[in-house]
Amino acid sequence: MSHVVTLVANRDTGTLCAAALTRVCDTIGGGQPVWLSHGEAVEIPTGFIPDIATIRGALDGAPIDVACTPADGRRKSLLIADMDSTIVAAETLDELADFAGLKARIAAITARAMNGELDFKAALRERVAMLRGLPLDALERTWARARLTPGAHELVATMRAHGAYTVLVSGGFSFFTSRVAALCGFDEHRSNVLLDDGAALTGGVAEPILDRDTKLHTLMQLATARGVPLKATLAVGDGANDLDMLQAAGLGVAFRAKPVVAAAARARVDHADLRALLFAQGYRADEIVSGWENRPSPAGR
Repeated sequence: MSHVVTLVANRDTGTLCAAALTRVCDTIGGGQPVWLSHGEAVEIPTGFIPDIATIRGALDGAPIDVACTPADGRRKSLLIADMDSTIVAAETLDELADFAGLKARIAAITARAMNGELDFKAALRERVAMLRGLPLDALERTWARARLTPGAHELVATMRAHGAYTVLVSGGFSFFTSRVAALCGFDEHRSNVLLDDGAALTGGVAEPILDRDTKLHTLMQLATARGVPLKATLAVGDGANDLDMLQAAGLGVAFRAKPVVAAAARARVDHADLRALLFAQGYRADEIVSGWENRPSPAGR
């Protein structure tokens, strides 16, 4: 069998039932299904690349994600992950803006930028400029609110346990990526740097700005440096600035993504958590390295 179809449901709902599996098997044929996590994830070997839309139709609207991958080389050796609304459950810049009373205004710009409607660099400079004079303690207060997306720690820990190199690459800021990377266990992190005068934000961001092109370059550069073919790479993100790296990676996953990204990505996760990326690689539940992943703050570790 040349390919594998993986079905994944949100683990809290247990909506992946035998009836849904039967409908998909009847639609695509294929080999004997194998449960990766009962009620959560199952894989079906097949000799061709089935139409994903047809499979979703067979699921009759059930909140189940579908991925199709080549049977060979499913487990990836390099992970490149976005941070905001991917590894963490919110946009950290929007949350930081809340302490300046500007969350709604800045979040509206963020949403347009992440859907590809605005130039990312210009939109970032505009939003950061609005925060000029915000005391630095707002960064710590924003961090105290942050939450990891369910499955984030498991994704990183499991891939590292099986030899993968993991990198957090964000258009956000090093204050947050350094903490998220340490908490999740990423091998390294790359992001932008907010400028301050020692007491408050200056309203500036260090140049050059890490953007869509930089994310793609990071994927290509790390793959080359580590001798990893692109087909052995995994990228995940949700915004327009992630799309180029998603399309270049061997497995590029749009995670609960903005419409423009979900429409263009070859794989997407709309319902399940980040464990879905492990199941798409063929990991079974008993191979997943679990860990604490509720509140990413030093006090909660």
